[in-house]
Amino acid sequence: MTQFSGQGVTMPPMDVYNQKLIANVHPSDWVNPTPVECYDLVVIGSGTAGLVTAKGAAGLGVGLKVALIEKHLMGGDCLNVGCVPSKCLIRSARAAADIRGSRPYGIVPPDQVTVDFPAVMERMRKVRAQISPVDSAAGAAKAGVDMFLGEGTFTGPNTVSVAGQTLRFKKAVICTGARAVKPKIEGIEAVGYLTNETVFSLTESPQRLAVIGGGPIGCELAQAFHHLGSKVVLFHRGSHILNKEDADAAEIVQKQFIEDGIQLVLSSQLKRVVQTAAGKEIFFESGGHEQSIIVDEILAGAGRAPNVQGLNLEAVGVEYDARHGVVVNDNLQTTNPKIYAAGDICMNWKFTHAADAAARIVLKNTLFSPFGIGKYKLSDLVMPWVTFTDPEIAHVGLYEHEAQDQGMDIHTIKILFDDVDRALADGEEDGFVKIHLKKGSDQVLGATIVARHAGEMISEITTAMVNKVGLGSMASVIHPYPTQADAIKRAADGYRRTLLTPLSIKFLGILTKLS
Repeated sequence: MTQFSGQGVTMPPMDVYNQKLIANVHPSDWVNPTPVECYDLVVIGSGTAGLVTAKGAAGLGVGLKVALIEKHLMGGDCLNVGCVPSKCLIRSARAAADIRGSRPYGIVPPDQVTVDFPAVMERMRKVRAQISPVDSAAGAAKAGVDMFLGEGTFTGPNTVSVAGQTLRFKKAVICTGARAVKPKIEGIEAVGYLTNETVFSLTESPQRLAVIGGGPIGCELAQAFHHLGSKVVLFHRGSHILNKEDADAAEIVQKQFIEDGIQLVLSSQLKRVVQTAAGKEIFFESGGHEQSIIVDEILAGAGRAPNVQGLNLEAVGVEYDARHGVVVNDNLQTTNPKIYAAGDICMNWKFTHAADAAARIVLKNTLFSPFGIGKYKLSDLVMPWVTFTDPEIAHVGLYEHEAQDQGMDIHTIKILFDDVDRALADGEEDGFVKIHLKKGSDQVLGATIVARHAGEMISEITTAMVNKVGLGSMASVIHPYPTQADAIKRAADGYRRTLLTPLSIKFLGILTKLS
């Protein structure tokens, strides 16, 4: 056995909660096991994709030998610097926004809503530590996985080196994820900036915050920090935030940002950043004019880069590039047939649930597809996703423009929330359910929902798509009244009404006379 030194792996502030987190996901006293002669599966990276792959294989009960390698924090981005901490922050931010916006509901808010930012962050760290045992080194070992802490590097056709030991494998899976891209802006390295990997270590709220990037990460954090009391300016290269989303949906969120008081600098190009006595001065061009603004902190929320460095992929003939990561086919197999990949290292869908789904494909394809028979495909997945702004945008399937690009004729049904009773009661009528159907049928090709809890609603449509249930059949599903999800049933009823042609109406009239 080899004891791995975890010195230097910290997550400030090292309070009781972060100490508990590190003790679970990178314990300094961890003793790496003695490798077996040959592993059925070696997995490099213990984010969602890696953990699901390794624990899933070890838990099959057929005696597979499985090794999992992690050089930093188990649980990956999701637990440590992504989904879990960001959603904790968003929850606190929504609470503050609800208090400020309570007057329309007959509640008189205080003149000044006080946000205890250190307490907000402490709660986040507490929740993160509470969840961490699920992703822990001890948890992996208990599941039957040989857990190795250290940097995994391919050294030959079927070998990986980690912490001075060599692991032989029959098959391997690369799940090393991605990291935040360094902004290419003159002077930004010198003045310093935050990313999702460092922002959750803050203990004091920045009074003035610049967020770079109007995509999902940038928008979620910009709105959260605004609600928590920061004066936020959001820079975006595009002419509209969330420009990859449904245009109607993105317009609602942008309108909300403006109403919130977030300063949007669109169609902008950041030139340089300099440190001044007053703060970090950002020089930018927008509308053909160069301007500047001074902030206390800069948060870079645009772009991800795959973690391919240090793997020595050349030694095993795995193709990759620095921008898109490891090259895989539709079965998630790399250019080396013995090696697969899953998660952010190789996929355009950079979501925790996508990594989980991909890991399950890898499990099936590496262990249950002899001679390549019956392999599962990434392209067969029906993938929903959510941008957790307020309101949220949830989407699944094709956008309208994607269907048109594929030469599909579609019929779109759109139900506005200002005509949904529960949305009116909640004061959340700025939203909609939009469902795209294959023209001439009730086959659902895609859908977008804009609502405060759109992420909780999209799964009904995803389930229908996966099980090939048409929108017409969904009209028979009884929804409790009053709920905002009733908008989905109303969309289904709307489709049913399109079937009422003059001929069918005449036929129904005959039936009523005969009844």
